[in-house]
Amino acid sequence: MGPRLLFRTLDDLRGRCDIASVQQIRDKPGHDDGALVPSSGWAPMTSDDTEHLRADSATPDSTLIELVHQPLPGLAPDDLAGRRRTAALLEPMDGYRPATLLGCASSPGDRLTTTEDHTTGRRIGLHVDNFDRLSYAARHQGRRRLCLNLGPGPRYLLICDHDVQEICRALYADTDLERHYPHTEDVRRYVAAGHPLRCLRIRLEPGDGYVAPTEFLPHDGSTAGIGKPSVAAFWLGRSPKVTGRGTT
Repeated sequence: MGPRLLFRTLDDLRGRCDIASVQQIRDKPGHDDGALVPSSGWAPMTSDDTEHLRADSATPDSTLIELVHQPLPGLAPDDLAGRRRTAALLEPMDGYRPATLLGCASSPGDRLTTTEDHTTGRRIGLHVDNFDRLSYAARHQGRRRLCLNLGPGPRYLLICDHDVQEICRALYADTDLERHYPHTEDVRRYVAAGHPLRCLRIRLEPGDGYVAPTEFLPHDGSTAGIGKPSVAAFWLGRSPKVTGRGTT
């Protein structure tokens, strides 16, 4: 099914979102060999794109991305440590109440992707999270994650247009899926096999954030073309409910 976005009007989304194809990179300094990154050919969203992405009352939480905003306290532009302390004190958005503050990640400006493998120091590119260790059949039941940009610079959410269950169905026989646990390597293998994959880029100003099923949708952050660093704070929420909105 791919991602669905909650937004008020088409102009709200078009003004902050672009789309590009995904490519696999080799021998690029700072990245895993075989990492997936967006191409440089960003294009504006078309009316068909935005209508396809629009969430409605039937959209399951497993594919839902909510764009949110939280007023931030005043901090000096270079006070990155202060932003990390701020995250521990925040009550992010009434109604979401994330269960666990995972921590913060500081990203310098002009990074194509931001998430690092701390064991190697290399960026992993577009990936799926795996906090809940869920199998293929249960993958859509994972907890959603809340991310808030604490600034000082803007940053982007990158999110792919296919979910990891769709990706695995294209790669494996039904009998193999029964005991398969989706992984970032599945997304890389999918692109390497020639399957098309596109990436949305959603701009997040300081105080902007998202609630998204990052165990289900390949994603990453980006500061490409942005001259300022930014700090992102992450919370992991409760399992999504079958009905209703406003819960992580």
